[in-house]
Amino acid sequence: MTMRPFRIDVPQPVLDRIAARVADTRIGYAPAEGGPWDYGMDRRYLAELVEYWRDHYDWRAQEAELNRWPQFVADVDGVDIHFYHIPGDGSRPLPIILTHGWPGSVVEFQAAIPLLNGAGYTLVIPSLPGYGWSGRPARPIGPASVAALWRRLMVDVLGYPRFLAQGGDWGSAVTQQLGVSHADVVAAIHVNFFMGPPPGSSDDPELADYWGAVGKLMQAESGYQHEQATKPQTIGLALHDNPVGWAAWAVEKFWRWGDTGGNIESRFDKDHLITNLMSYLVTDNIISSFWMYYASAHEPRRPGPVTVPSGLAHFPAEFYPMPSRRLAEQAYNVTRWSKMTAGGHFAAMEEPDAFAADVIAFFDEYGR
Repeated sequence: MTMRPFRIDVPQPVLDRIAARVADTRIGYAPAEGGPWDYGMDRRYLAELVEYWRDHYDWRAQEAELNRWPQFVADVDGVDIHFYHIPGDGSRPLPIILTHGWPGSVVEFQAAIPLLNGAGYTLVIPSLPGYGWSGRPARPIGPASVAALWRRLMVDVLGYPRFLAQGGDWGSAVTQQLGVSHADVVAAIHVNFFMGPPPGSSDDPELADYWGAVGKLMQAESGYQHEQATKPQTIGLALHDNPVGWAAWAVEKFWRWGDTGGNIESRFDKDHLITNLMSYLVTDNIISSFWMYYASAHEPRRPGPVTVPSGLAHFPAEFYPMPSRRLAEQAYNVTRWSKMTAGGHFAAMEEPDAFAADVIAFFDEYGR
């Protein structure tokens, strides 16, 4: 399994096709009553985003920013995996693999890269299979399978016999599986999205309350998840060649899941939002990005607990209910418990300084 250098260089006809779709869009109507985000995506903000996308957005400038860091592609068990590989200065001996989620991408980590690498860490930042510039698996695969791919990437392709892992969203599920099933090569994990132990048959009232809160949240927020987990091709085909439809589907999550206080651009500017959307559009990977939801519901995975040292960072605007430390310790070997002061689901993008500081503090203690 050899790796080859890679640079993002989207063919101009691909950009022209997307631009034509954006320019030809008509924004639909909204209910006469209610707040702008009460029913999901705000049509007025979508129209504003589309206008900026059409008249001001510069993909080539964003592409140059994404190409600042060395990138590679390697065939790992039949799937082409795209990844950044950014060597450290040698002062921190173990590398970190950082894994994004949905609807994120490697774009999430751009502001945190110089902070983590500047502290001496070697960074490996892959695009999930079927996301960004990675290839698509032959069938939907879930977090356990991705964790096995990451082990192969780190150990067999890059030659690191031992490494550290960090993730949020799907990245946290992959990272958890690295800590559960690959503890022989993973020294420690850090996650900024975590759950308590499974409901099981426990009569613990605190656990029952926790899963009750999760159930209430899922009742209100899990429509996207249910569709992507049960009928990924239906929504995928609907959005595949529909840039503005894709924006409506994904950007609402940044407004809802980020620490936005109702103002999405207090956390995410239009260039970041559109560049993240484009990482799916220019690679034709919208459809395959939904497959992990389907696979996660069908692929077996080891439930844990994680035995390696685990750092858990709770960003206060995280939309998913967080368990108490006592409950979390039933699923993780918690050795660092951080309650952050700001930020939400997209921690590395929203609060890169605080995110990097917590990761560095944890791995400096357990990554030797």
